[in-house]
Amino acid sequence: MNREDKRPLTLRDVSEASGVSEMTVSRVLRGRGEVSETTRERVMQAVRALGYVPNRIAGGLASQRVNLVAVIVPSFGNLVFPEVLTGISEELEETGLQPVVGVTDYLPEKEERVLYEMLSWRPSGVIVAGLEHSEAARAMLRAAHMPVVEIMDTDGEPVDAAVGISHRRAGREMGRAILAEGYRRIGFLGTKMPLDHRARKRFEGLVEALAKGGVELEDHAFYSGGSALVKGREMTRDMLERSPELDFLYYSNDLIAAGGLLWLLEQGIEVPGRLGLAGFNGLNLLQGLPRRIATMDACRREIGRRAARIVADRVAGRDPGDRVVTLSPTIDFGDTLRRG
Repeated sequence: MNREDKRPLTLRDVSEASGVSEMTVSRVLRGRGEVSETTRERVMQAVRALGYVPNRIAGGLASQRVNLVAVIVPSFGNLVFPEVLTGISEELEETGLQPVVGVTDYLPEKEERVLYEMLSWRPSGVIVAGLEHSEAARAMLRAAHMPVVEIMDTDGEPVDAAVGISHRRAGREMGRAILAEGYRRIGFLGTKMPLDHRARKRFEGLVEALAKGGVELEDHAFYSGGSALVKGREMTRDMLERSPELDFLYYSNDLIAAGGLLWLLEQGIEVPGRLGLAGFNGLNLLQGLPRRIATMDACRREIGRRAARIVADRVAGRDPGDRVVTLSPTIDFGDTLRRG
């Protein structure tokens, strides 16, 4: 039986779980009436544990759904997710479904709030970035009674369906390519970690591949702010001041790699001879740089299309096929990872 075939949660479920009346549950959720703090907390604990979300569609529409697909992403600031949204919009264009977007800023507590608000309007489906969620968010997704597609990553077990790539495998493949070209003294520069789980998995895959090749990662730096050219410049400068013997730098994304490349060229450092570098995401925006950065395409647009297709097929009663769709990105060696 599909997860969305299960009975939707009701006020009665929350009432039974919390041991108070349905009227009291309603008062707590509406924020109206006199309810003790102890009772309020008991109700909210039951709500979080069950994943219950109240239905904000009024009256005769209460048993129906709106023709919206909730799309929840961590950021618009890194140029990655606009392309995913393009794929989603293209696939939904002829279906009568419309995407509506929420942004979480990589914060689990904000993801809970965004998910709660969006689910309360009973969309036809949910597309959400990543496989890592808080227990409260996972409970809401499990109880959503609609198609749920987690995107970008397939290194884990989805609530319902997933479309993405294996980021650990991406890190391993880049690590093997770096070693194959003779680089041995390698540093890693990453942003939004540990909150960016996908960047963390690429880091883990890189370290694993290097270890299998008998090489230990010599240096690494993590930054919790946004991805930007200036941050790539700063991180590259600081790492090479600390570890001047490095011969390769692997960045968690193309934007900070671009900042690093520009700094290296300004210092007269030969790329990729003296120092190689690579990023991740395959951003077309960066094709005008003095060197084409070695990278890996994250299949962003196709991920959006495939996720939207799963939702549209399920809404229409069609079999969407595989529950987990893992796409295969390829390495673009560019001009910054020497060949042969």
